[in-house]
Amino acid sequence: MRVLVIGSTGYLGRHVAGHLRAALPAARVLDAGRSPGAAVRIDLAHDRPDQVADTLAGVAPDAVVNCAGATGGDAVTLAETNARGPAVLCAALRRAAPGARLVHLGSAAEYGPGDPGSRVTESAATRPVSPYGATKLAGTVAVTASGLDAVVLRIGNPVGAGAPPGGLPGRVAALLREAGRAPGAVLRLGDLSAHRDFVDARDVARAVVLATTADGPLPPVLNIGGGDAAPVRAMVRGLARAAGFAGRIEEDAGEAAHSARSREVSWQCSSIDEAARALGWRPRYSLDDAVAALWAATAPRDAADTAGAAGRAADTAGGADTAGGAADTAGPAPARPVEAGGVVAGGPLP
Repeated sequence: MRVLVIGSTGYLGRHVAGHLRAALPAARVLDAGRSPGAAVRIDLAHDRPDQVADTLAGVAPDAVVNCAGATGGDAVTLAETNARGPAVLCAALRRAAPGARLVHLGSAAEYGPGDPGSRVTESAATRPVSPYGATKLAGTVAVTASGLDAVVLRIGNPVGAGAPPGGLPGRVAALLREAGRAPGAVLRLGDLSAHRDFVDARDVARAVVLATTADGPLPPVLNIGGGDAAPVRAMVRGLARAAGFAGRIEEDAGEAAHSARSREVSWQCSSIDEAARALGWRPRYSLDDAVAALWAATAPRDAADTAGAAGRAADTAGGADTAGGAADTAGPAPARPVEAGGVVAGGPLP
């Protein structure tokens, strides 16, 4: 079996590729993207469909996992990567490998605001409120309308080793690493009252493995989340506990600190019952497990490890997700605001 993982050096892509290799030791798992180190060079944001088709024809994959995606940048960057990219990939697959299974990573941000206390199902209306959510939805539509053997996994808020500094978990981890265990340290954060459906990155990767290897057709869209909504402050406090943070966390609930995204999407939670039926999948890791893994991965590394990580982070196949630990410095953290708006409903994704 040949499995092509596009965006394999991004945040979730690394987890996915690693889990596929562990679960399918007899398979050939190929890293694809625009990094010089990628085994297969593909840039879905800019390559022509015929170029991608020629590349796919040379690989002859049995399955393709698309982890490429942008979580930040302007609307053009988001559209090129999150909307054009999946459309180009589907066109290329129809020409070069029409029988291959396609597993595409979508985002719960495609749903938009949820009703407090509710879990959104795959049949719910999609009402994205940001360019990120809108472009991810466009990518989902391209995949589900392609006529291919394809499934979109709509991911909640992934937390785990390698979480990028552009998202709140990775950013807070970096601040905590900078603060150390100084009792006088203060982290001044924005409003953290929004609720998000956090899911461990390892559980996301396991869902991808199950979707890649499942027999027969799958539903077009499956939610992959923790199944419950937790306040963003619970994630932050859990991360602080994992770090042994002895200082104080100050939360500013004022209008200026409460980001537009948090105001517009104060609640996001997905029903994962369909994933349980179709894949036999349920999350195995708790939020505490996820933040512990994230914190452990931020430990300082030697120069060789740091150089290797920098090279791996160079390619997200158009994404903004990179990994890397923060420098460990003594003394209290500076007064630095971190807004809850860093947690997008359903994102950040590769």
